[in-house]
Formats: sequence, structure tokens, C-alpha cells
Amino acid sequence: MKKKHHINTRVEKRKFKKKRKNKKLILFIVIPILLLVTVTSVYAINILNKAQNAVDNAFEDDGRDRSDLREFDVNPNHDHVSVLFIGVDENEHRGNQGSARSDALVLATLNKDDNSVKLLSIPRDSYVYIPEVGYMDKITHAHAFGGALATIESIEGFLDIPVDYWVRLNFHAFVDVVDALGGITIDVPFEFSESNSQDKRDSIHLYPGIQVIDGEEALALARTRKMDNDIERGKRQQEIMKAILDKAISIGSINRFDDVIEAVGDNMGTNLSFNDIISFISYGISGQLQVETLNLEGNDLYLDNANGVPVYYYELNQEHLAEIKHILRSHLGLSTAATNEYEEQSTPETNY
Repeated sequence: MKKKHHINTRVEKRKFKKKRKNKKLILFIVIPILLLVTVTSVYAINILNKAQNAVDNAFEDDGRDRSDLREFDVNPNHDHVSVLFIGVDENEHRGNQGSARSDALVLATLNKDDNSVKLLSIPRDSYVYIPEVGYMDKITHAHAFGGALATIESIEGFLDIPVDYWVRLNFHAFVDVVDALGGITIDVPFEFSESNSQDKRDSIHLYPGIQVIDGEEALALARTRKMDNDIERGKRQQEIMKAILDKAISIGSINRFDDVIEAVGDNMGTNLSFNDIISFISYGISGQLQVETLNLEGNDLYLDNANGVPVYYYELNQEHLAEIKHILRSHLGLSTAATNEYEEQSTPETNY
């Protein structure tokens, strides 16, 4: 049994009923959304075949016919479904292709009846049970242990929500898409220096103020933790994605979609087929898409490792977790009468 070092309140609890509805999406979700925007435009600019080829090349068979939490197969054309977006920090410089940790995890549930999407951000340090290895650990490690499938099994375990589809993207997708769009206009809140996508220390240096930034600069602004905290970091990411979406839907960017498709296709893996992706377009073309963001509340948790050194984790608040389960299951049209209780293991171990 690991020793609890100490627990401090990380974020003051908010009343759950005062949920914010926010159309600003979370990092890495913007990339597949850009692909969907592209798909709706390709009919006019005759690059539909290239879009399909990009998705076909990104397709990965995860060996599942459907989620173990589903009794029947689902079809996004007419069923409520979920999509897990996995942002990984892999690159050639680190040599971690296929074994990278996840840097961003967002579970999206989509409801056909009311044309709505709920986006749940899952903190990368969340202390959860990882079935792939059989012990408690940070959710970010699940992808390194067993890829997308290990991450899915972990999330389904503590949320009791079926993960029907998944999309995995790396930092190159983010950088390349921003560059393909010709950069984005953003208000940089402070001066800072940060490593680039190849981990070259302090190679990115930005000053405060409204300016046009390229892909590497946008990634640095989205990733840096030097000046504030994870909460403010999330807000910056939302502002960056709003800027990307604004640029993507502008008339002047239409002729850049060919490069956007190439950037996404080269840096994405998914179990979604091209026909599946086409079926999601109906959520956006009505002009009345309802998007709500959700977060998991919790506390700072420090556990001593084998060498007696305290290691940071994010301990999920179980009462709030139960509320999130209820909301998402209801949104997917699933029974909320009986959900699996999330039980912490009595003998958690952690690998480093």
C-alpha cells in the first residue's frame, strides 16, 4: 500500500447545477472538427477523394466489434454515440512512436435528438485503475502501456460510459494545421519562452499582445505551464482553438483545405471510417449545435514511490464523478438506474 503524503484542495468546488455552456472546444478536438469542416467544403473544390484517402490511411482496426458496455452495434447516422479524442506527445525526436503518453483526453458524447455534444476533459494525472497493467496509475500512462485500447478500457472502467469511437492525434497535426491555415490571430497574455515540438529548449519566445502566430508558436502557447497553472492553460487552449476554427471557416482559408487534409491525414489514427465521419456533419450544418463542456473535480494527491519520493496525482472526487456518469449516460440514452461503482484498489502500485 502506498503512503498518502498529503492532499490539498486544487480547485474550489463549484455548484454542479451552474454548468457552463461553452462553444470553445478543447485541444486536439479541433483537428477532427477541421477535417469535418473540410469534408463539407470539398464538394465545392473537388478534393473529396483526397479527404477519403486521408481518413482511410488513418484508419486503425482496434480489434473491437463494439464497446463491451454496448449490447448492440451503434451507427452514428441515427444513434447517440461517444468519441474519445486522444492527444499524444510523440515525435521522432523522442523516439516514442507507439508508446507515447496521452497529453490530452476528451470524451465527447453526441445526442442526435437534440443535436448536442457534451465534452468531458479528463485530467492527464487522474489516478485511476489501468486494466492493461492491473494497478492504479495516472491515466496518461495508459496509452504508453497499451495504446488507444488500454486508454479506452481505463476510461470505460471509471466512467462506466461506452467509448464507441476514438481519434488519436499528435503535436505535428496541431502545428501543421495552424501552418496550413496561414497562422492564427491570438492575444498572447504574457511574455514567455518555451520548447518547440522537437523539445529544443526555449526556442519559442513570444511577447504579450494581439499577433499572428504560426503552428510552433501556437503549440508553445497551448502547452506552457511556466506562467500559471493547468486551469489557465486550459483556457488558453480554448482561445487558441476558437482562433483556429474562426480561421478555418473564413472564406479566405478555403483554398488551404488541401494542405489541412494532408496535415491531419499524416498525423492521425482512428477507428472511424470515412462514412462514419460524414455522418457527423449533420451536427454542424444545422447551425444550432449545442456544445457543453464538463470537467472532473478532484484534489491534489501525493503518494510516495518505491524510493520514498512524493509523486503527484489528481484524485477524482467520487461524488462529482457519479454526477458526471449520470449526465453522460443520460445524454447517450443509457440507463442511469444502475452504474458501476468506481472502486479504488486496495494495493495500488505505480511504475516509473
